[in-house]
Formats: sequence, C-alpha cells, structure tokens
Amino acid sequence: MTFARSLFTVSGLTIVSRIGGFIRDTLTAMLLGAGPIADAYFVAQRLPNLFRSLFAEGAFSAAFVPLYSAEEEKNGHNAAQTFAAEALALLLLILIPFSILVIIFMPLAIRVLAPGFHDDPEKYAFAVEFGRITFPYLVLISVTALQGGVLNARGIFGPAAATPIALNIIMISALVLSKWLDLEVGKTLSWAMTLSGVVQMLWLSWSCRKAGASIPLILPKFGKRACLLFKQVGPGAIGAGATQINLFISTVLASTLPTGAVSFLFYADRLNQLPLGIVGIAVATTLLPLLSRYVATGNERMIRHYMSRSIEFCLMLGLPATVGLIFAAQPIIQTLFEHGEFSHVDSVETAKALMAYALGVPAFLLVKVLSADFFARQDTRTPVKIAILAMVVNVVFAIALLFPLQHIGIALANSIATWTNAIVLFIYIRKERGHIGDEQFWFRAKRMLLSAAGMGVVVIATVNMFEERFAPGNVWSRILGLMLIIGSSGFAYALLLQLTKAMRWREALNMLTRKE
Repeated sequence: MTFARSLFTVSGLTIVSRIGGFIRDTLTAMLLGAGPIADAYFVAQRLPNLFRSLFAEGAFSAAFVPLYSAEEEKNGHNAAQTFAAEALALLLLILIPFSILVIIFMPLAIRVLAPGFHDDPEKYAFAVEFGRITFPYLVLISVTALQGGVLNARGIFGPAAATPIALNIIMISALVLSKWLDLEVGKTLSWAMTLSGVVQMLWLSWSCRKAGASIPLILPKFGKRACLLFKQVGPGAIGAGATQINLFISTVLASTLPTGAVSFLFYADRLNQLPLGIVGIAVATTLLPLLSRYVATGNERMIRHYMSRSIEFCLMLGLPATVGLIFAAQPIIQTLFEHGEFSHVDSVETAKALMAYALGVPAFLLVKVLSADFFARQDTRTPVKIAILAMVVNVVFAIALLFPLQHIGIALANSIATWTNAIVLFIYIRKERGHIGDEQFWFRAKRMLLSAAGMGVVVIATVNMFEERFAPGNVWSRILGLMLIIGSSGFAYALLLQLTKAMRWREALNMLTRKE
C-alpha cells in the first residue's frame, strides 16, 4: 500500500469515527446539556484519557514503533514479537496497580484535576463516582494501543484506526438506552466507556492474530530491549502527551469558573479534534513506521521527501478546516448541539471557545509531523524539552487570560502554546538537518495559504447569506444551511487549489495509485 493510500485509509476510517462522535456528542448535549452532571462526566472521562495519551497511545507509539521496526529489521519477526510480549507484560505490571491506586484515591484525584468542584458537593460526588467507573478504561485502551503499534509497524493501519468506531457505537447505544429506560445518563455513559475499552481490546487481539502477530502473555522481565523502551517512554510521555497535559491544565482552571465552562470547552474541543484526528493522527500513525525504516537504512533523501509530503497533506486539509471552524463556528455549534438541554447561550459561548481552539489547528498538525522526525531517530528528549516550554507558555497565558476572557482565554492559551511548540520544533530541525521541505513543498505551501484565504471570503459571505436559517427551532433548516455553507466553501477551496496549481487532482490520483 502506498503512503498516500495509507494516509487516506486512516483518515477515511477516522471520518467515519468522527461522524459517530458527532452523533454521540449531539445526543449527550441533548440529554445532559452543560450542567453540573455534564461537567462531572467530562472531567471523569478526561482523567483516564489524560494518562492514556501519556502512557499509552502517544508515548508508547512514539517509543515502541521505531524499536519494534528496528528489532524486526535486524533479528526477524519472532524477536520483534518477543519484544512486544515483554513490553505488554511490563505495561500491565505498571498500569494495573496504578489504576487500583487511582480508583481508591479518586476523591483526591478529582480535587487535583478539578479543584473548583469541591465547592459544589453534588458535582464533586458525581465526578468521583463517574471517575471510578471510567478509570479501568486506561488499562484496556493501553493494551489496545500496544496491539495497534504492532499492526502499524507492520504496515497494517485499518484495524487500529477503526477502534474508535466501536467506542462511538457503544456510547450512542448507551445514550439511547438511558433515554428509553430512564437511566442515569452520566453513570450509563461512564459504564459504556469502560465497556468500549473491552471491545476495542478484543477487536485488536483478533486483528493481531489474523495478521500473525498475536502478543503472548508472559511474566514481566526487565530485559535490555524492554528497559530501553521504558527509558524512552518517560520523556516521550511528556512530548507526545503535551496536548493532553495542556487540556489537564485547562480543566483545572475551567473548574474554577461558573458551571458550564468545562462543558463549553469540551464541546468546542470535540469539534476541534475533527481535523486533528482526520489529518494529524493519520499522518503520525502512517509516517512514524515509514521514517523509522528509512532512519534504519540512513536514507535522508527519502526522509525529507516523506516529511515534505506529510506537511503538504496537513496543510491541504488543515488550513480549510481552520478557516471553516473560525468563521462558521456558531452555525456549526447551533446545528450540532443546540437541542434539548443545550441552550442558545451555550451555543454562543461554545462557539467562542471553538474559534480560539481552531487558531491552533495548523500548529498541532505541524507538531505531529515534526515530532515524528525525532521519534523515528529514537530521540524522545528533544521534543520533551520543547513541549515543556510550550506547557509553561500555556500556563502563563491561561492564567493571564482567565479572568478577562474566562473559558475563551483558556482555549486561546492552548493555541498559543501549540504554535510555540511547532515553531521551536521547526527551528530546531532547520538548524540540525539544514532543511525542512523540498522545492515542491515550498511551491505548494504558498498557494495553499492563498487558496485557504480565498475560501475564508466565501465562508464569511455564505454564513451571512444563510444567517436566517439558523433561527431557533428549525432543525432541518439549520442542517440545510450548514450543508450549503460547507458545500460552497469546499467547492471554492478545491477550485482555488486547482487554479493556483497548489494541488492538481491528477497528481492526487497518482499519489494514491503509485507504488512506493
């Protein structure tokens, strides 16, 4: 499978997942709104997801995939599988006791994650209860991430990219059942999240077995390879999990604001995650194994080539997403969430947060590509130092903007920090490698920026043209209005790409069909 086809495979499955996620979030907004139970649930589900990014998907993928690829390249498939088994045994040895401790001391964990909740005993009690139900998800999804790393390293990207679809199916089913059977929505969602972890783990276990890459369960032992892995996971946890750490800081600060702030940020971030998942995660997933192989053979020319193509892909899809989320934020929020318990005021405040988050989309995508260059070279320390700088920037700006801008300041600080991360990574690679991007990249990048600017004009014009369609009460009118805005803006952007020669569609087709 070509690199481009791998990218579009992961992106396509992520799109399906995100559609399911929108249905899930719309139902959640209808049933929970932006009240105390919603705030409590969002904090509870964020806790295992924070550690998931630190200890599992982000850090483990960054450290495990290059080492697994190198092991298979040097010593063969059996040696690589033995390494995976050692990694799994040590992962379980660490995470199971850790999870038990967090569940026992969940009241303290909630005090740390959401200190503002302590002043509201009911919301605090809900957060503790939901947190204890959801935290086992960490162990389950960490095993899933390791299995996905094995498959990705072997060039099999579909099964791991499809796992979030199972999550959304289970969560949507839970929401429907809670409405139908009159169950407690927050508690039902919490149990559904943990159940989805079981399903995702079993799905990838079957996928690994089908691919001839089952990971056996063995007793933990601290071999040379496993020790090297965990040595790299430590700094990689901070580097790859910088976004989650910033979200953690955001949650702490948002918990001190009036009820609803946590929910506004959650719903806005869910929409912001659409381009980040479809583009950024797809690129990171497919690029890292490829770069790892070329690093092992010392082929710097091919590393530069695939870095250039990856940044092009990020810009081609990330720039229009940024423009759309900024200039059409309110129509999007109104169409998706303004139903049931979610009011028009909630829409307005969530849209403001979305606009601030969207400013950081291009930077996040660049961080994913640029970080892959370091991780492929088994350098997890440099991205850590840069991520720490970005986190300090996030804290300083979040505190400085908290009171004048409330929750909007928190989202804006996150974008500023992400841009700091991207710019410093860019400068460092330029200094160390002597270049970033080939001539084709720089030719296309300027024209993509011009095309996105032209699209922005169309978005603003269509939002104003169809403003009346977003009046309260008419759901289908809103849906049609949003489709007209997205359709006309997307067509304009595609046409501008063609006219400016930023991307010819014949070239895109060749990328999908050409053999590597």
